[in-house]
Amino acid sequence: MSARLMPYSEYKDSSLPSLGRIPVHWAKRRAKYFFREADERSRTGQEELLSVSHLTGVSPRSQKSVTMFMAESYVGHKVCQAGDLVINTMWAWMAALGVARQTGIVSPSYAVYRPIRSGALSPDFIDRLLRIHPYAAEYVCRSTGIRSSRLRLYPEKFLEIPIVCPPYEEQNQIVAYLKAKDQLIRRFIRAKRRLIELLNKQKRTIIQRAVTRGLDPSVRLKPSGVSWLGDIPEHWEVVPLKRIAWFKGGAGFPVHEQGSADPEFPFLKVSDMTRSGNERWMDAAGNTVSRHTAQRLGAYVFPTNSIVFPKVGGALLTNKRRLLRRPSCIDNNMMGCVVRRGVLEYIFLLLQQLDLGRLSKPGPVPALGEGEVREIKVAFPPEDEQPALVESVRKETTSFDTAIERADCEITLLREYRTRLLFEVITGKLDVRGVERPQLEEEEEPSPVGDETAEEATEEGDDLEPAEDA
Repeated sequence: MSARLMPYSEYKDSSLPSLGRIPVHWAKRRAKYFFREADERSRTGQEELLSVSHLTGVSPRSQKSVTMFMAESYVGHKVCQAGDLVINTMWAWMAALGVARQTGIVSPSYAVYRPIRSGALSPDFIDRLLRIHPYAAEYVCRSTGIRSSRLRLYPEKFLEIPIVCPPYEEQNQIVAYLKAKDQLIRRFIRAKRRLIELLNKQKRTIIQRAVTRGLDPSVRLKPSGVSWLGDIPEHWEVVPLKRIAWFKGGAGFPVHEQGSADPEFPFLKVSDMTRSGNERWMDAAGNTVSRHTAQRLGAYVFPTNSIVFPKVGGALLTNKRRLLRRPSCIDNNMMGCVVRRGVLEYIFLLLQQLDLGRLSKPGPVPALGEGEVREIKVAFPPEDEQPALVESVRKETTSFDTAIERADCEITLLREYRTRLLFEVITGKLDVRGVERPQLEEEEEPSPVGDETAEEATEEGDDLEPAEDA
């Protein structure tokens, strides 16, 4: 068992309110002491195109499923060298920055900073340090703009920010400790994810049996004429979804208006499905709109108990479905369903079982339109059988739901622990010098945030390159 981490013996003020105190032997200098702005431009545009994200730092865009903002030519893009710090000036407020691990090119609207003092800052140390919350808060304070989504962190402001700097060898010790702990945490999270995947697979098997064969194993069957359905009970119907529900996509996301009336409706995004933390209901919304704004956007107000799900991007492949607790609008990456025939709970089960990702249009970004969904054929039992089917599935899957919820909670706690540990170690609240690190098998070097964030990024759209200046 590793020794308990302890604070350093002496501290001093860091002059950054949100950072607090730092060890007395750590240096503190403005960024311009360590970096200068570099404005080298590509003459051919043939260098490796790099992406800058608050989740993954600087990485090759070829490793990402990014299809937005692709330029016809990259001539004139900024060149960055391995070890350069790259900041998306428009999204610095959310720590969209990182240290490049290879030579490449980035957007002309980004800022590239080149180290000027060899051996002063470890690239891995500064990559982690400058993306923690206290520094993100500092970027907000020093950025210029009329609202958060348009803030810009200009070079003259960034270069004035104080950077805390332990001795170089101590930086390496901090990075090595964090890498080892991060690797261990990622392994735990991957194990929990595999468990969740197995439990969900078993749940889907139970649901599929219920919605294609019913509860009576002795009932006579007939061919459905649909390959994925196979044989179904003789007295069931095969109907397109448009016969039992009405489907409609969402609208463009709203821009908040000054002086508008009090918001009346949640305006939901795909990320709200994850934020809600509930496998059944949409319990949280990051944005709301007034009825007037909804009308202006052409956003349909879906009634309570409508079923919503993703229709574009990687989130479409997750088969997430949610019910609305209250009338709501949805954005154009989602689709809503209003049940017209049958028992709501049964239709919810039916849509949970459908693999909409398999039915999506081919291409780099999965997409599904209302027309395709409406024509999907499903097995439809008499309405008086549907409540018993729902209850049977509920009884069989309750234990799975409990185990999945517990595993999700453990993943959340592990991520919170990692975030807190990163902050306390990299800011000197805890001393890792001489602390024994866990010895783990070698594996491919992950991004500093950990590879388990890939799913979150896909679901929330955060892995897409933040918008560049026009």
